[in-house]
Amino acid sequence: MIDQVFAGLEIRDLRVVFDGFVAVDGVDLTVPRGDIRFLIGPNGAGKTTIVDAVTGLAKATGSVLFGEQQLLGKDVHTIARMGVGRTFQTATVFDELSVLQNLDIAAGAGRGPLTLLRRRSGVPPRVEQALETIGLTEALHRPAGILAHGQKQWLEIGMLLVQDAKLLLLDEPVAGMSADERDTTGELLGVIAQDRTVVIVEHDMDFLRRYARTVTVLHAGAVLSEGSVAQVQADPRVQEVYLGTASAGEHTSAGEHTSAGEHADDDVRSA
Repeated sequence: MIDQVFAGLEIRDLRVVFDGFVAVDGVDLTVPRGDIRFLIGPNGAGKTTIVDAVTGLAKATGSVLFGEQQLLGKDVHTIARMGVGRTFQTATVFDELSVLQNLDIAAGAGRGPLTLLRRRSGVPPRVEQALETIGLTEALHRPAGILAHGQKQWLEIGMLLVQDAKLLLLDEPVAGMSADERDTTGELLGVIAQDRTVVIVEHDMDFLRRYARTVTVLHAGAVLSEGSVAQVQADPRVQEVYLGTASAGEHTSAGEHTSAGEHADDDVRSA
């Protein structure tokens, strides 16, 4: 397991090419431990493709260091065992199993076959702590399939916590959530970032303004702007891209979601 002291993410000259199309073009990105980094940008900016490269789902060149260990060239399962966790837009939980069973299965990822066969005598401390962190202690015996939308997202984050993930990459974690659920999620991110690094692909600009510590704006596979929320909103280049006067969104890279940037124009105008 990677030492928490060094558990930051450092990306250098990252390039991802699909059939001759350059989806990520020499990106440099440094995310220190404890940061809540938001990645934003219009269609085809490369946000999700960067996450895919970090987690082993997309082949890439360059360097991706988590702590002092190189992630590029390793398979998805090895990267996960190194403390890198990822969520998708749609929560990937076992609907027919209870909240506790979902967390227990996730916690068992590092257990051997014999220990997996043995029935738990109680709730493991790591699972109990995760339940408390994600606010689902009262729902531990409830089937995951009947949870509210926001609760399913929190459960998926909890499944990463019991695996002791130190780098969390979250893809649109508040999409479809109510206002109260978004606020609860923002508070949850603040808690988990105390000893972890969090990177979020997000299009909800109100959520970003309230909870981002640092923002990286991507455009055409490259970093366009970076800084605080106020700094990137005041950047004329960011305003140009989001207002559509630049050639943003002409291409969509593999793995990139077509909804990217669609909700941002009015927010950038009003910044």
